[in-house]
Order: sequence, then structure tokens, then C-alpha cells
Amino acid sequence: MSSLHEKLATQPVIKSFFQYFLPTLFGMMLMSVNIVIDGIFVGNGIGSVALASVNVAVPVFSIIISIALLIGVGGGTLYSIAMGEGKYNQARFIFTLATVFVTVSTCVVSGLSYFNMESIAYFFGANDETLSYVLDYMGILLLFSLIITWETALSIFVRNDGGPRLAMMALIVSALLNVGLNYWMIFILKMEVKGAALATVIATAIGLIVLMMQFFRKGSGLRFVRISWDKSLLKKISAIGFPSFLSEVGVGVFVIGYNLAMSYYVGTNGLAAFSVINYLHTFMFLAFIGIGSSVQPLISYYYGAKKHDMIKETIKVAELTAIILGFVFFIAGWLGADFFVRIFGVSSDEITRLATSGIKLFFIGYLFMGINFVYMTYFQAIGQARPSIIITLCRGFVILIAMLLVLPYYFDVYGIWLALPVTEAFVAIGLFVLVRPYIFSP
Repeated sequence: MSSLHEKLATQPVIKSFFQYFLPTLFGMMLMSVNIVIDGIFVGNGIGSVALASVNVAVPVFSIIISIALLIGVGGGTLYSIAMGEGKYNQARFIFTLATVFVTVSTCVVSGLSYFNMESIAYFFGANDETLSYVLDYMGILLLFSLIITWETALSIFVRNDGGPRLAMMALIVSALLNVGLNYWMIFILKMEVKGAALATVIATAIGLIVLMMQFFRKGSGLRFVRISWDKSLLKKISAIGFPSFLSEVGVGVFVIGYNLAMSYYVGTNGLAAFSVINYLHTFMFLAFIGIGSSVQPLISYYYGAKKHDMIKETIKVAELTAIILGFVFFIAGWLGADFFVRIFGVSSDEITRLATSGIKLFFIGYLFMGINFVYMTYFQAIGQARPSIIITLCRGFVILIAMLLVLPYYFDVYGIWLALPVTEAFVAIGLFVLVRPYIFSP
């Protein structure tokens, strides 16, 4: 058992929460700043069409990450529960099986996608103006997708093995390298969006190497062991990880939905405006994922150790953190919209106007988003996938798609910007009314 796992059993919840949350948040913030810088380099070094094109290709990245989250979160949750129960050999078996599972799944999905790229690109919202850039970016990501899924899944297991600081360090190294490589490949080598994609892959590979140091740390529980193909365990991993898979797929649905709505109601200028907001959204979105990534190992461990009062205290701390963070993001968007648009090198007055007004409306959603992630993660962390799936389907698919269809009809482009805030608000209010009293009942 790791020394941090030993501390979880005895130290105050708020201390344990921040031992996980602060390094996770810092790593996620640096990762998201890194993604924003990608957008700045593409927008300033190649142009607005390339910026819109990369945004169209983003869902393929979401597909790759969703595979890693499906298996990584499911496996990581069962790993932590097993550690809490003192079943260390079972925990290692889960880790090994999950690693094999993520490898096979990635190869199958990426291989099929690579040979159907053009059809996928048009489905994601590409047009004749953006297609070549979309295919360049998408092709690199699919060819090296295994690096991305390995890094994402291993980072989850490292956090569940009591190594949040190492996971943070891997993100820091990856992010800093990506910035340098993006500048070199876009501005020096003139590789355009292929360079941006390669920079991401190379930086991720170095981050993966950093994460592998966990295998050599004293007290680490991560070990590869001999396994058999346990179908029942694979189903359990997939069931628990399915909400995270859906959530990441929902990111792709969100991007595709907004791209299609913008293309229909506004055109290419609308796509460019949304690409700016989507880069900023990634920053905020990853912060809330950071909260979920922090509470999942804690709740899973406490659940395995049957410390139910500590689970409730963890949820309260996470709720307050999510509300404060959401309010900070909302104020930043309201006061800094003009600045945020300028840093992406947008020169068109029309795109600037669309993006600036969009930020002020879109950022309302962050007042509610964090709460939704806390409760989605809670149910996953205790192995109850169904409620988490319902939350994810509502916020990422059913209500969001309905809002994208209905609101623009009445409010034009303002309705598009408000689709996500209205969705997150509906789900958060429903959770507070229907779910929270159930969890905190005596």
C-alpha cells in the first residue's frame, strides 16, 4: 500500500482532498493553457480557416480520449476499491487487464477510423474550405492514438495509486514541451496543422515516460501480472467507466452540434468564433474534470474501506470548490471577453463581435457545470454506473441537443451560445432537488 493510501484512512478529508486536488488542478490548468496556446499558434501562424479546421477535427481527439477514460476510470475505480479492501493482488490484476484492454480497443477503433477519414471529417462539420486541414490534423492523431490512450489511462491509475504529484509532473512536462514544439513546427518548420498535431503526440509520449516512473517508486502498487481474459471483470470496468466515455463522447457531440448550428445560422465566421470559445471552454472544462479526478480516488477508497461519513464530507468540499471555481470563470469571461478574443489573432470585426458576445453568454454555464461533475463522479466512484450515465446523457446529449435545436430558432446565434448554460442549469437543479437529499439522508 502506498504511504498516501495509508494517510487516507486517518487524516482529515479536507487535507486528503487538497492533496489530490491542488496538483491535479495545476496539471489540468497547465494542460488546458497548453491547448489554448495551440489555438493561439494555429490562429496567428496559419490563419482563421486553420483554426476553424482544427476545431472541426477535435472530436476525433475526443473519441481517442473516450476509450482511455472508459477503461482507465473504470479500472482505476476498481483498483482503488480493491486497495481500500486490502486486496492488492486483485488490484494489480485489474491494472494489467485494463492496460491490455485499452491497447486492443484503441488499435481497432483508430484503424477503422483512419481508413474512413474523409467521411468522418464531413460528418464532423468539415467543408471544402477546411477539409484538407482537417484531414492533416486527424491523420496524425489517429496514427499515434495509442500513445494518447496509454498516457491518459496510466495517469488515472497513477492518481489512484497515490501519485497525484507525479501525474501533475507528467502534465507539466508534456505541456511545456508542446508549447515549444508547436512554435518550432508551425513558425520555424512551416508544417502548419500537421506540425500542431505532431507536437501534441510527441509531448504526450514524453509525458507517458514520466508517468512510468510510478513503477519504480517505493510503495507503488502498480505492477504487471499474468492475467486471464476475465469477461465479467471487463464488463464491470466498462460499466463503471461508461459515464466517462459518454462524457468525452459528449464533448464530441457538443463540438459537432455547435459547429453544425454555427455553420447553418452564421457560416464560416461563426465556426471561427466558436473555435475561439471552444479553446477557452477546454480550459474551464478540464478544471472541472480535475475536481472529478480528485474526488474519485478518495470516494472509491473510502467506499472500499466503508467510511461513508468521509464520503459525504468529500462531496461537500468538492461542491464548494466547484461553485467557487465556476463563479471565478464566469467573472473572468464577463470582464475579459475582449482580451480573450484578441489573443487568438482574430482580425475580422464580425468574428470578434460574435466571439465576444458569445463568451459572456456561454460562460454562464460554468456556474453549474462543476456540480454536475461532482455527482457524476460520485456514482462512478462507488461503482453505481446507471445514475452517472443518466446525468451524462442528460447534460451531454438529450438536453443539449434539444437546446441546440430549439433555442436558435427563437434567439438566433444567442440561442446557440445559451444552449450549454441552459443544459447545465437544468441538470444541476435536478441533482440538488432529487439526488442530493438522497445521498445526505441519515
